[in-house]
Amino acid sequence: MIRDKVVLVDIQNNELGICDKLEAHQKGLLHRAFSILVYNSKGEVLLQKRAQNKYHSGGLWSNTCCSHPQPNELIDVSVHLRLQEEMGFDCHLTHVGDFIYKTPFENGLIEYEFDSVFWGLFDGTPLPNPDEVEEYKWESLSVLKENLSTFPQLFTYWLPFVVDKCP
Repeated sequence: MIRDKVVLVDIQNNELGICDKLEAHQKGLLHRAFSILVYNSKGEVLLQKRAQNKYHSGGLWSNTCCSHPQPNELIDVSVHLRLQEEMGFDCHLTHVGDFIYKTPFENGLIEYEFDSVFWGLFDGTPLPNPDEVEEYKWESLSVLKENLSTFPQLFTYWLPFVVDKCP
């Protein structure tokens, strides 16, 4: 599925309109997004290294999956579609909270998102889409938190916020 639109929202997540994804990031317009963090039964989290060709944050470690719900697409549907498209599996997901963040990137794009966070449990082997994911790893939450503090430049800007929302 081509995900080239975003849903513009206000800070209460009320829909304001539809915009091209690139234009929203060029202008720094607040839009809906979601982030997924998947755990295994050992309590490890599944991280992905974003593909180098991503429009921003390529080559950085991030949460299991993130994207934007498309116009007229329920977020509860979108999270499952995108997890399958990006990581090659699906699992039960639970919404655990929301946050808003805004950050500029070196390439001139601005990420300004109303981000809904979901978490799930999965003990299988991911089959990531190489157009989206360079590599993946399972990592203990304590090691991840230590690395986020010690080496923040290796991770996406939003990952600490996602980790804070998850159990």
